Amino acid sequence: MPAPDPSDRPAGPPSVRWLMLFGVWLVYVCFGLTSVGLAPLVVPITRELGLSHTAMGSVLGVWQLVYIVAAVPCGALLDRLGPRRALFIGAALVATSGALRSTATGFWTLCLAVGVFGLGGPIVSAGAPKVVSQWFTGRERGLAMGIYITGPAIGSIAALSLTNATLMPLLGSDWRAVLRIWATVAFLGGFVWLVISSNATARSLERKQAGAARQPQMQVIAALLRLPGVPLLLVMAVGIFMFNHGLSNWLPELLRFGGMTEVQAGYWATVPTLVGIGGSLLIPRLATPDRRLSILGGLCAAAGLASVMLHAAPGPVLLVGMMLQGIARSSLMTVAMLFLVEMPGVGEKHAGTAGGLFFSAAEIGGASGPILLGLLYDLTGGFDAGLHLLAGISVLLLVGVARLSRMTNRPHAAIPPQ
Repeated sequence: MPAPDPSDRPAGPPSVRWLMLFGVWLVYVCFGLTSVGLAPLVVPITRELGLSHTAMGSVLGVWQLVYIVAAVPCGALLDRLGPRRALFIGAALVATSGALRSTATGFWTLCLAVGVFGLGGPIVSAGAPKVVSQWFTGRERGLAMGIYITGPAIGSIAALSLTNATLMPLLGSDWRAVLRIWATVAFLGGFVWLVISSNATARSLERKQAGAARQPQMQVIAALLRLPGVPLLLVMAVGIFMFNHGLSNWLPELLRFGGMTEVQAGYWATVPTLVGIGGSLLIPRLATPDRRLSILGGLCAAAGLASVMLHAAPGPVLLVGMMLQGIARSSLMTVAMLFLVEMPGVGEKHAGTAGGLFFSAAEIGGASGPILLGLLYDLTGGFDAGLHLLAGISVLLLVGVARLSRMTNRPHAAIPPQ
């Protein structure tokens, strides 16, 4: 796979692109904070609103259902508006979702509030790799992608560790007040991004891209889907997100079910995220084109082992399983996205649309993961069946990596030039 042309990088001091990366990272922190914000509050929310585990699983997965429909249009919007305005809109929608959650009175109002996140989420998810593809190339691009993906990890750590240990006691066990705090943080993060991305170099790049001729969106999508490996990669994204979202949403409750207190479960649930931060900084940078698929296969194997080891009681085996989960969860999506963005025929110009396709497919798994784990809990009275399901999906992902290796060696179909 040929490296991107360094001339594609915009002119300007290197500090500008790292400042842009910080802005994207901050928005992604807010994304992670809001997406995981309900997980440590499952017990008080289900108790007050009278929700079953199946109903709560549906709530946790509803934003992914909205995301599936919205991802491709949001990717196109991103390519049309540019990251500066689009990412601010995405951050504002994320903040609005957090604020509406704090006013929920039952299942449907909570579903509606969480669903709004599905409108802002795809803009953030597709916008981050687009910004990185605009401002970074080569190994530096892998490092930048690894850095920005630590954003949702940091947001998750904050939500999991602070909610029950600090904020709930401080706020008189008012889960609504906790959600209002997270919503305020998300809005401030979006505002900071808007300020950072308004620098002269970024505005110059935005004007240049706004004046470029554009192809019909359906033509671009059709051409992307003809590229060898893209359809299979989209199918694999479903399994990756089923693993990621299923465990990230239910992990605190899974640990509590295993005998931990709510506070202990909150702290333990940060272990995969803490480990994942290190993995995010190291693994994508190592995932150069010649070894990218090998690393992707290793991450799928780690996901399978983690799913098996999470059956264990609190102790060393469980700890290792959670560490493996953190490594897999932090880098599976990043390496897959890096593979997609650098495929011949995609590139920076179509990164938004390609990202929209990726996340639209992926969130089928993102939605079904929490729902299936909640349903299997109600049917079986535990999480063992759900963990078996995730282990089987990991095996299928390994098969997909082997198939992807063969398919991507074929000649690719280029997107027609203007």
